[in-house]
Amino acid sequence: MRDIKPIKLLGTAAAASLLLALPVLAQDAEVAGEAAEAAAAPGFPDEMVFILNSLLMLIGGFLVFWMAAGFAMVESGMVRTKNVSMQLLKNISLFSIACIMYYLIGYNLMYPLGAWAIGSDETGGYLGAFAIAALEAVGVGTGEVADISYAATSADFFFQVMFCATAASIVSGTLAERIRIWPFLVFTVVLTALIYPIQASWKWGGGFLDTQFGFLDFAGSTVVHSVGGWAALAGAILLGARKGKYNADGTVNAMPGSSMPLATLGMFILWLGWFGFNGASQLAMGTVGDVSDVGRIMANTNAGAVGGALAAMILTQIIYKKVDLTFVINGALAGLVSVTAEPLMPGLGTASLIGAVGGLIVVLTVPLLDRFRIDDVVGAIPVHLFAGIWGTIAVVFTNPDATLWGQLASIVIVGLFVFIVSFAVWFVIKTVIGLRPSEEDEALGLDKAEVGVEAYPEFS
Repeated sequence: MRDIKPIKLLGTAAAASLLLALPVLAQDAEVAGEAAEAAAAPGFPDEMVFILNSLLMLIGGFLVFWMAAGFAMVESGMVRTKNVSMQLLKNISLFSIACIMYYLIGYNLMYPLGAWAIGSDETGGYLGAFAIAALEAVGVGTGEVADISYAATSADFFFQVMFCATAASIVSGTLAERIRIWPFLVFTVVLTALIYPIQASWKWGGGFLDTQFGFLDFAGSTVVHSVGGWAALAGAILLGARKGKYNADGTVNAMPGSSMPLATLGMFILWLGWFGFNGASQLAMGTVGDVSDVGRIMANTNAGAVGGALAAMILTQIIYKKVDLTFVINGALAGLVSVTAEPLMPGLGTASLIGAVGGLIVVLTVPLLDRFRIDDVVGAIPVHLFAGIWGTIAVVFTNPDATLWGQLASIVIVGLFVFIVSFAVWFVIKTVIGLRPSEEDEALGLDKAEVGVEAYPEFS
């Protein structure tokens, strides 16, 4: 049975320029003793610390769950009318599969609490424990809790499983309109049971990236977002582009989405959910400092989104002489991804600038993917992979504990692992059962061909 998820207390630094460095409790994992030190406050009952920390994770989990609706709406708005029901079905299915696989395999594989199958806490683990997740007993008493200064295992599991599902959601949009439902879900099983939790254990489970490289990733610019981006990139390369997307001369045919209102609604839902994604990654709310830091994280998260949206808006006006709404939507999301690796240490101005660079990255890299004929329907690779890489590197500008070598090496290690394993899994699936529908089914639309329920039957 799992006791707690230990966390690491990062160091402090002097304030400088636009940033204020405060003590930080990140989603990192080290030892339970440090968690107790960080959470306990003089004269404040441990039981109340336990309750407040657990409440923070539950509220964060609610908000991150709501991001599933955001992904569904963004994808539904960005695909053509004939494929909307398929995207909705994929988002419901992948979330359900992620929760089951994280329960059966992923949670203890990601947080082995010293029970590494390969490696150890001292040298850094490489492969976690294989065991089914277990919650506390019903009506557990104070004396029966493994670490009263941390939080409930149930609250921790509930919060963490939402992150696992988020990584899978990223893949769905990139491969839209030309992948069959069952091959996609087979890959989702592998991603959520093995690929995501293994690499996440290297950082948040106290593995070798944490102990040997000093890798810092507060809420998952790399651990969650880049991972989804690498998996999506591998799938997009093997799957190929939608029929008619690219001409023989290399020119691109626009394939407008079904609903910009839906896509915009999805962006705002994701924006809201991100306050839980980043804010609750503090993992502690039992002291004045913790609560202040949670508020600071949420303010900086908002600033990152604002910077990304405005930067994308300005750059599309300069390049295309018009403001492209799809770029602004993805610019805001890229700003959120960019600030996720370190949402506590920057000041508001610095957080806005970090997000702004993410917005610029989206505008510049979407055409780059088209040049290589990589068809990313919703722009998830620029948003989650490229902006995730930038955000992870940007940590060195605001957190003095970060090193450029540690950040870059970790990006490369995680990227190679996820891309190579994902490519291999996609290749096996393609070889055994195939990935794409027939040309006739793709032209007809996957709502009719595979789902059987059209989103907009009156427009058929």
